[in-house]
Amino acid sequence: MNAFLYLLTVLIWGSTWIAIKLQLGVVAIPVSIFYRFGLASAVLLVALIALGRLQRLDRRGHLLCLGQGLCLFCLNFLCFYSATQWISSGLVSVVFSASTLWNALNTRLWFGTRIAPRVVLGGAFGLAGLALLFQPEVAGQAATHETLLGLGLALLGTLCFSTGNMLSSVQQRAGIGPLTGNAYSMLYGSLILLAGCVLTGQPFDFDPSPAYVGALLYLAIFGSVVAFTAYLTLVGRIGPARTAYCTVLFPVVALSISSVAEGYRWTPYAVAGLALVILGNVLVFARRAPG
Repeated sequence: MNAFLYLLTVLIWGSTWIAIKLQLGVVAIPVSIFYRFGLASAVLLVALIALGRLQRLDRRGHLLCLGQGLCLFCLNFLCFYSATQWISSGLVSVVFSASTLWNALNTRLWFGTRIAPRVVLGGAFGLAGLALLFQPEVAGQAATHETLLGLGLALLGTLCFSTGNMLSSVQQRAGIGPLTGNAYSMLYGSLILLAGCVLTGQPFDFDPSPAYVGALLYLAIFGSVVAFTAYLTLVGRIGPARTAYCTVLFPVVALSISSVAEGYRWTPYAVAGLALVILGNVLVFARRAPG
């Protein structure tokens, strides 16, 4: 089950870049993110209510979901979308892959869990591998104030993502299932986005084209309901640090798709980077030697 959830998350998130790309243009980015998580939360809540599986939450449970919604389904995406205005998507992916290391550190700070050296080493290999995969973009990034701003936003987005992982882990330890936790967290995240869009005067345009609508449905149902539920279920099953290695693998899937759809060419740097990513994956998920 763990392997299935892991593979499902990597494959879906590795393909969402196409859908995100199709959403850019007519509709403002914060509004598109609001549409995504507003639809995702509605679908999840209706399904859980219909199946009688929506848990009742106390005040603490709702506060945990509010925090997760703010971090994971609002600030996280706003930071990364905004960061791509000043730095390349490849560099954003490299920064985001550091969530493996941040999750290991935060797990120690939040829960006192010992950081397994192989997880840290595997995360470092994965980070180095992604740097090689995106070497042309990373090397070609000019060192400007805009670059620093983009890097700062990407780092803030990574910290928000990691904090959201910790809050999900707290939820599950309190008996809140990932489905209920996601449903309320996405609802709160979308409401925060809605309030932000209203306060900043964002126009609520909508693109009725098949490409935009199809991308929205894919991101809401598969990219949000399915993938986030699978990912956060893994957080509860194998821990935040190991689960976060997904963030290293899905850019590899994205590049593999790009090689077919957009003619991406695998350079020696990219092949070496892929080898490091695979090695990191082996280290992260290696079984402990019997003591």
